[in-house]
Amino acid sequence: MLTAEEKHQIDHEISLVPAPKNACIEALKIVQHNHGWISDESLKDVADYVGMSPAELDSVATFYNLIFRRPVGRHVILLCDSISCYIMGYEGIKEALHKKLNIQYGQTTADGRFTLLPNCCLGTCDCAPALMIDNDLYRNLTVEQLDEILNKYT
Repeated sequence: MLTAEEKHQIDHEISLVPAPKNACIEALKIVQHNHGWISDESLKDVADYVGMSPAELDSVATFYNLIFRRPVGRHVILLCDSISCYIMGYEGIKEALHKKLNIQYGQTTADGRFTLLPNCCLGTCDCAPALMIDNDLYRNLTVEQLDEILNKYT
């Protein structure tokens, strides 16, 4: 069930667009911010609130790779796998993360700290390779920087 605060925030987003369903992505982001992911129950609640069917909203939610339809770790790592990052050392970063975190793409560490996901572009090709943890962007990465970066997130 949506909280009063979530409804208030969603109502604000609805006020900015011509129809309530046009605010569906922002509504999903609000709920995800509070719960970490979008459960089936949350999806139904948001769909009802913005006047969509759950199937319609699920098709939107599953299209966007930053809407999580299953539980994720406290911190989500998005590793850019664009051609620029690939050329500039993506493979080494990817392998180091797999080894350090003991997970593959789509998995979450045993302690629930990190989920690792590929991302097709973080928009910083001139500073490749790059990754994002939560809302923090790291550019010009080297394998040697990973421990220091990961240690910032508890």
